[in-house]
Amino acid sequence: SWIAQKLEDYGLAVVRGQTVGDDRGELLRAFQEAGRRADAVIVNGGLGPTVDDLSQEIAAKAAGVGLVLHEDWLARMDAFFKMRGRTMPENNKKQAMLPEGAEMLDNPVGTACGFAVTIGKARFYFTPGVPRELFRMVEEQIVPRLLQTAGAPGVILLKRFHSFGLGESHVDSMLSGVEGLVPDGSLKLGFRAHYPQLETKLTVRAQTLEQARAKLQPVEAEVHKRMGNFILAEDNETLEGNIQARMVAERMTLAVVENFTGGQLAGRLAPLPNADRFFLRGIVARGETNLAHALGLEGRGEHWGELERLAGDLAESARRQAGATLGLALLCSLDDQQPPGANQTGMIGLAIASADNVVTRGTKLAGHRGWIRLGAVEMGLDCLRRFLKGLPLHERTDFERKPE
Repeated sequence: SWIAQKLEDYGLAVVRGQTVGDDRGELLRAFQEAGRRADAVIVNGGLGPTVDDLSQEIAAKAAGVGLVLHEDWLARMDAFFKMRGRTMPENNKKQAMLPEGAEMLDNPVGTACGFAVTIGKARFYFTPGVPRELFRMVEEQIVPRLLQTAGAPGVILLKRFHSFGLGESHVDSMLSGVEGLVPDGSLKLGFRAHYPQLETKLTVRAQTLEQARAKLQPVEAEVHKRMGNFILAEDNETLEGNIQARMVAERMTLAVVENFTGGQLAGRLAPLPNADRFFLRGIVARGETNLAHALGLEGRGEHWGELERLAGDLAESARRQAGATLGLALLCSLDDQQPPGANQTGMIGLAIASADNVVTRGTKLAGHRGWIRLGAVEMGLDCLRRFLKGLPLHERTDFERKPE
């Protein structure tokens, strides 16, 4: 789960997870059992205003206390609704009822009040189920409290590298021995695979931020050296965000052509803030003939031998029609007669056209349709990133098959 991943980033081990339905008896048993065996427990969900939101009620019962109205939070909720031109429903008052003696955990982006209370020998931390509220509260409210309780060193610094094209075991092998660059054993290497990207994590502990950065610096340099061009973003950066920043800085514009990916590549770029400064147009059609017709290119072949060349023609035509600096075409050919979950091979034709030249790439991706679609979109964006940075487009990834 996201919670487990986030806690692992800070060296906090999660030993058990449990899902419990909206049942008073089951919740009470779960809270009491966790309170006997754990040091800390995070409970996600059940803090809403409706009758099936039971976390406050059962937490109070498990802790042996009553529920009391938290006047400050009630006032915040009322202001929250008024700011949006609404009157707070009466049942929302339930969200300000907390177990007596509970510590409030601030929720800066929602109406549900988080709280902490001791049940048995464990400290329980309650958060809303809404993901964006959970994310903020875990990072800002819960992790600092857990680290303080665990007696961790003054600073834990996390560095993340996002890559495309290399599998987890491959990167693990590539980075063999990097933990030894910090001799005191305070650096940990970890991974989180979420196809088509891989997140490589470095976590270092130190007494001060300066010491942590000093420990991390040579390891970062080594990761860059070994993973090279496959690193597409770092920390909170995204691939599409880096593409936008580069294109806006260089006053470049883009037109996109897609078929099988159904506009998903454009969908990663067009919703970005101020995307109109670089994203001019996206064209989507199924079938190379339809795409060629839409761009005024008739009589193009549709078999694998010409897919890459067709992508080049479409990218150049899209660039010219939109008056863009660059045209990007991403074509994929699959057998539409195959069942939706069946594994197959998708033939990819990718091209980027500029005023000076057209660069193309042809390859194959294997897997079910959704897997191929995800990989094709990521490859298209990654090739655009590489083009913008002057990097080679044809470095082989772990996910593709060599065209026959």
